[in-house]
Amino acid sequence: MFQPAWCWRCCTCFSILVCVMSMGKRSVLRQLFDSAPGRLGLSLLVGLTLTSLYVVFTYPLDFGPSRWSNPAVWSDNPSAAPPRWTNWFSREPGPVHQVTETREPTVVGPLGPGESRVFELPFNHDSNLAPTFLSLTLGEINYFARPPQYWVTLIRPDGLRIPLAREVVSGPRLGESGPFIRYAETPKRLLLTSGRDVVPIIVDSLYSVYESAGEASFRDEIKSRPLRGLFGAPNSDGTIDPLTGRYVLEVRFTLADSGDVVSSVRGVAGGAAFGLFGTDTLGRDLAEGLLFGLPIALLIGVLASTLSTLIGTTLGLVSGFVGGRTDLVIQRVADVMNNVPALPLLIFLVFILGSQLWLILAILVVFSWPGLTILVRSMVLPLRNSPEVEAARTLGASTAHILRHHVFPHTAPFVLAQLIFFAPGAILAEAGLSFLGLGDPSLPTWGQILEQGFRTGAVFLGYWWWIVPPGLLIVLTAVTFMLLALGMETVVNPRLREQQ
Repeated sequence: MFQPAWCWRCCTCFSILVCVMSMGKRSVLRQLFDSAPGRLGLSLLVGLTLTSLYVVFTYPLDFGPSRWSNPAVWSDNPSAAPPRWTNWFSREPGPVHQVTETREPTVVGPLGPGESRVFELPFNHDSNLAPTFLSLTLGEINYFARPPQYWVTLIRPDGLRIPLAREVVSGPRLGESGPFIRYAETPKRLLLTSGRDVVPIIVDSLYSVYESAGEASFRDEIKSRPLRGLFGAPNSDGTIDPLTGRYVLEVRFTLADSGDVVSSVRGVAGGAAFGLFGTDTLGRDLAEGLLFGLPIALLIGVLASTLSTLIGTTLGLVSGFVGGRTDLVIQRVADVMNNVPALPLLIFLVFILGSQLWLILAILVVFSWPGLTILVRSMVLPLRNSPEVEAARTLGASTAHILRHHVFPHTAPFVLAQLIFFAPGAILAEAGLSFLGLGDPSLPTWGQILEQGFRTGAVFLGYWWWIVPPGLLIVLTAVTFMLLALGMETVVNPRLREQQ
């Protein structure tokens, strides 16, 4: 069966191969290495290519729908968190994001015909700021008779035990027979520090513990900032000081049958910063989205420029060499296509036909070839009656042979430079469409990440890590091809080579 994801992977590899092969001729490489822009462009291209290959062969084929667009994947990440390295420049570094998971209970004790199991999830808190959230995730649970109950308690460094939640696993459904399996496909997630039902429990627990502190202002502060109360201790003036040290999230199960199974328990203490490029408001790791966008950008740039150059060069060679009615038809079509406002038409067609990457590529190719056709034709016209071509005609060479062996080599350096120069235009066009909300929704691209950031108000809320990195990556990729085009100037213009 045809798999679009496999097609995307193959096309990405093909585009990278074309990019590498276009640099493969020794004389071209030598000219590039002789110029500073060429050396820098080649270095950047190698880095982008290796990173793209890593993404293509390590990321899942359906990364967009199965991971990037799946909120459950990112539920344990902090929302709108800056990159972790920003803590290096902060006067008061925020808490580190910590995930602790266990499959084995710390304590197992008999409880009638069943048993009690205690799972402990320790984490160290060494920041003066409280974690952004506490959450608990339960894996698959199997039971035979009564549904298990469990209590969640936070054990603090000062020995205080703060109850956070008490839950019962969902009971048997009508007509269902044991053993009963719960949370196998979708794990059970509890957000322990927010919610209308959770906050009053925390407030009452803390106030009962610190009632001797006495002041109403203390209770109001806990109510407004329960996390600060959980990870702090009251002082004499009724405010809360940070409490650092080893915390333990204790989960105690009571099981009606000793054969009941609790597969895993995971606790998360949300950090104030996360990863290399931070997260968006859904908790998605922006580093993963930005990495996945790189091979897509290269695919769009290289594939669109290759097809546009192939079509434009072929039609330009035929138009300039054959002449007559053929030349007239090709040039009139090129003139018409060259004067059509491409961007408004591109937006209209994508809006009508749907946001698909292949459609965007096709439209970019259709409107990119006319300019090259006109230029190549002007280069071919003086060559049509050159001694080299006349000698080939005298020997009985076919038109295709003459074009391939005696005309095209004279235009090849210019065509190769245009091939490189077309790529950033295609990348910027796709990014612009995605920024307008017309990109392919199944594939996260840099333009879409920018669009989602602006739509969410990242600029006004100060979420710079959501805006700056994708913008810089778009510029970096475009500049890479621009530097390669600058390095090709001596290949295109022999006079520059003579001046060096």
